[in-house]
Amino acid sequence: MKTSILLCCLLLTAVAFGQNTYLHCGKLIDTKEGKILTNKTIIVSDNQILAVEDGYTAPKSSEDIVVNLKSKTVMPGLIDFHVHIEGETNPRAYLEKYTLNDADIAFNAQHFAKVTLMSGFTTVRDLGGSGVNVALRNAVNAGKVDGPRIFTAEKSLATTGGHADPTNGAKKGLLESPGPEEGVVNGVEDAKKAVRQRYKNGADWIKITATGGVLSVAKSGLNPQFTVEEIKAICETAKDYGMEVAAHAHGDEGMQRAILGGVKTIEHGTMMSAETMALMKKHNVYLVPTITAGKSVSDKAKIPNYYPEVIVGKALDIGPKIQDMFSRAYKSGVGIAFGTDAAVFAHGDNGKEFGYMVDAGMPAIKAIQSATVTNAMLLKMEDQLGQLRAGYLADIVATNDDPTVNIETMTEVVFVMKNGKIYKK
Repeated sequence: MKTSILLCCLLLTAVAFGQNTYLHCGKLIDTKEGKILTNKTIIVSDNQILAVEDGYTAPKSSEDIVVNLKSKTVMPGLIDFHVHIEGETNPRAYLEKYTLNDADIAFNAQHFAKVTLMSGFTTVRDLGGSGVNVALRNAVNAGKVDGPRIFTAEKSLATTGGHADPTNGAKKGLLESPGPEEGVVNGVEDAKKAVRQRYKNGADWIKITATGGVLSVAKSGLNPQFTVEEIKAICETAKDYGMEVAAHAHGDEGMQRAILGGVKTIEHGTMMSAETMALMKKHNVYLVPTITAGKSVSDKAKIPNYYPEVIVGKALDIGPKIQDMFSRAYKSGVGIAFGTDAAVFAHGDNGKEFGYMVDAGMPAIKAIQSATVTNAMLLKMEDQLGQLRAGYLADIVATNDDPTVNIETMTEVVFVMKNGKIYKK
């Protein structure tokens, strides 16, 4: 009965708008079942999928649009669970922190958003920026600029001197000492206040830097940087405000504190032990591996003067280890959420992550599911995103080849539809 009512509503919507789009798909990936289907038609009305039918359905009206994807493999729009849409790696990045205005960042972010969308990623989770990411999310939602659907953490939370302390590396006295309003936490009360400030500023998620980081101007990339009590305060407060918590973490102790504190995802996870993997499974915490970022920082650290000297050793040590950790975590049964850390490498290269995941032992179809049904579920949008089914949002992409046969095709998405609008054909 519910299905019949839904279809009737969709049909009435189609009549109201007067024009449907018929996608004739040679191959279609059923992400829920993990199967490749053949010879299908997706009928799109406004911003939703009206139906998925067997064979190549002829349009019902002369106003309808037919898109020939008979030689392509079609799948739901991809979801990258870890990007930084406001910037992108370059040798001047650490200087730009002091030279770029918010307007400069906003124009750059608009460009990076479009590049991301055109590479097939119709939804992203932005894990930390200056706050421009909130305005960009709103602009995309309002149709003012082209970009993926954005769920943002606004400004990442750090401890004093921690990975997301905005004053790291700055001359003493140049900047005011940051506190909870700027996302710097020292103690349980600070933790609660910082989460509430992120909510006030428009965040969808909370991100903490549970350990040191590779690219921060600080000595350690591995040490734990929050107490369990602080993390619990962050997670409990976030829950009160309808948000979940992601934890950047390279060191094992910091990961364990984050898991025990209540986070939902671990980002990177470089030095993860078998004990931590078991803890993640017990608490239903997902790993966002960001293998591409690990490889990128390792490569760029070999270029003289690309990074400040304090970063080079960390990048050479930590970066190359992520892929092997991912292989062990996946094989142990840890839940995997697709994420790349785009900005650490060039936006638009997000699809490379699929190849690295497959190289590490994850079947191609599982990698694709991690970027569709898994991430949709973690966003609590599993009834709208991640599948090609009637009633879902019309986020649809296509590749030239079948990625279950040639995973490299995921780096060259040739068709992009988001919310029923074709952006790339």
